[in-house]
Amino acid sequence: MHLAEFKRHITANYGIDEGEFERLHEEFLAYFGLTVEEYVRQRHGELQKAGKRNPEIYRLIKSEAAERRFGAGELSERMIRRLIYG
Repeated sequence: MHLAEFKRHITANYGIDEGEFERLHEEFLAYFGLTVEEYVRQRHGELQKAGKRNPEIYRLIKSEAAERRFGAGELSERMIRRLIYG
């Protein structure tokens, strides 16, 4: 399915206009366009701000990363720490 066809499908089936589709599409691409490194660092910061501690953060990131489109495979706690801190 090409983008134009996808846009017609979404706007017709979900009752949104083309402007709303464009904003949603850009947001979707930005969210799912993150690299593994960008995602891990961003998510680590979000979870720290939420008051989580690193052991819990590492477990959450590990499970979430496995579901992302970049298909990181299974990240170990060590790999996650290295992505965050270098």
